Amino acid sequence: MEHTEEKELHACCKSSATDTEACTDCTEEKTEEKCCGCHKTKHRSDEEYKKLIHRLNRIEGQIRGIRGMVENDAYCPDIVMQVSAVTNALNSFNKLLLAAHIRGCVTEDIREGKEDKVDELCSMLQKVMK
Repeated sequence: MEHTEEKELHACCKSSATDTEACTDCTEEKTEEKCCGCHKTKHRSDEEYKKLIHRLNRIEGQIRGIRGMVENDAYCPDIVMQVSAVTNALNSFNKLLLAAHIRGCVTEDIREGKEDKVDELCSMLQKVMK
């Protein structure tokens, strides 16, 4: 069973912006008609999709737990420890996602001679590792 979601045009694709105006959602310039091409997508296997969603659901639960701690006036160091756990969970999520990106998208594009994918990866890593 494959996961499917209804694709919807991004706000910038629906807008009346000209082809040279910047996309309102991402700073990249519009390139063509209504679908500007500035929003990349990736098809994920059912297994990868389930793993990512499962991790996000757990993180979401941890966040709700932290909110409950604040609402119930929990001791500050206890909240800080839970926030640290969420940070670690998000880092683990990023590692999983990045590994899949390198093994899939980056490797495939390099094999096809699209060397600019390495530059894209380096640029993304510089932004993430501030």
